[in-house]
Formats: sequence, C-alpha cells, structure tokens
Amino acid sequence: MIDLKNIHKIFNKGKANQVNAINGVDLLINEKEFLVIVGSNGSGKTTLLNLVAGSELPGKGNIHIDGHNVTKLRDYNRSQWIARVFQNPLSGTAPDLSILDNFRLAAIRTKSKGLSIGVDEKFKKQVKEKIETLGMGLENKTEQPMGTLSGGQRQALTLLMSVMDSCKVLLLDEPTAALDPRSAEVVMLTADKLVKDFKLTAILITHNLKDAYNYGNRIIQMGEGKIIKDLDQQKKSALKQNDLFDWFG
Repeated sequence: MIDLKNIHKIFNKGKANQVNAINGVDLLINEKEFLVIVGSNGSGKTTLLNLVAGSELPGKGNIHIDGHNVTKLRDYNRSQWIARVFQNPLSGTAPDLSILDNFRLAAIRTKSKGLSIGVDEKFKKQVKEKIETLGMGLENKTEQPMGTLSGGQRQALTLLMSVMDSCKVLLLDEPTAALDPRSAEVVMLTADKLVKDFKLTAILITHNLKDAYNYGNRIIQMGEGKIIKDLDQQKKSALKQNDLFDWFG
C-alpha cells in the first residue's frame, strides 16, 4: 500500500547545520496495517511521516502509495489517498466556522471546485450521528464555532472529519500530545475504531509508550534516521510494555 525505497532526506545540505534526517530507509506498509512509529527526538519519525504525507519531498529514493508513484507530489496532490490529524488541535479545522460547516468542508475535501455537498437535513442527521459516537455531548451543538471547543473536542471531531471524504491512509501525528488524559483516551479509541471500521492503512507517531503498546498491529523504532527495530503483528503481540521502556533505557 505504502512503499518507500532507499529514502534519503537532508536538511541544510552543505551547511554547518546540515541534518541527515532520513538515511536510506526502506519501508513497506501493507494495506489495512496500523503502524506505530516510536523514537527519541531527532530520530527521523516526524520527517518520515512528512515524506509519506508529501509536506516534505525526498532528496533520493521513491515513494509509492496504492501503486502510484507519488515521490514528487506535494501533500495537496496526495489528498485523494491521505487524511492527516496533526499534533496541534488548532490545525486542520476552520475555527470561525461552525462544527457543521467544518464537516461540510471535510466532505468535499477531494472534490472538484464545481461540486458541493449541501447542508440539508440528511447531512445534518449524518453528522449528528457520527458526533454522538464520541460521547462528548456535542451532537446538539453543531452550530457552535469550532474555535470555541476544547483541544480534546476539536481533535476528536477532526478524526471524524478525516473520514467524511474518501481516503485510504490515515496519518496520526502525535494526536494526543497536547491533550489531557481523558481526551487523549477518547481520541485514541476513536482513531482505532475508524481504522478498523473503514479498513484504513494507518500510521501513528507517538511518544506515549502506553499508546504504542495498546494500539496498532506493527511497531517500528527509529534512530538517527534509520529503522532500528521492526516488529510485525505476531512479535508486537508478544511484546511486554516494559520491553518498550527498555528500548529507551
């Protein structure tokens, strides 16, 4: 589904502050696989996610998504395959628009400008039913501006919005890093359910080793721009939570 071959990424090439962020990474992520990426700061995990998303382009190597060579395509050209939830709950939504209008924009994310989805009663009902699954009591507040919500509420809604339009890949960029524990739990449970229900291929970057242990069916550890551990579903299932802490011991 996602195939990275011999990927290299250098920042500030030839300068005193040159950073070799990704060093010859080969990574094949199968369809419907939920991959968790862990690593210390500067290990390359965020750069790798940005390369998959298209917000960064590789200096060397090739990237294929769903059989298409996307190596030179920017993120907006990859939106037909990819939805992304950012670390900052303020990203990915229009704060001055209502919850309902944000969902409408999400529903036409990959559509041509000539097409639109009206906010009719059917659409309102669909949005309310989706929001109700969060258990946050927001289903009757769809006219409320998105910017008035808490970070946890916005992040949970952003997850639901990510599947309003067609996508095959969900990128989760430390989605709970700025949230309180209760909101973080709701967001991760929602993400896990969406991945399973919509049969998505997903990548989660996290510093939360508990989440890395509880979610996903494959885990890799990065260090110095390389993959230093890669555990498939069977090996991850046999992993103990203390083993993860030992990786960073």
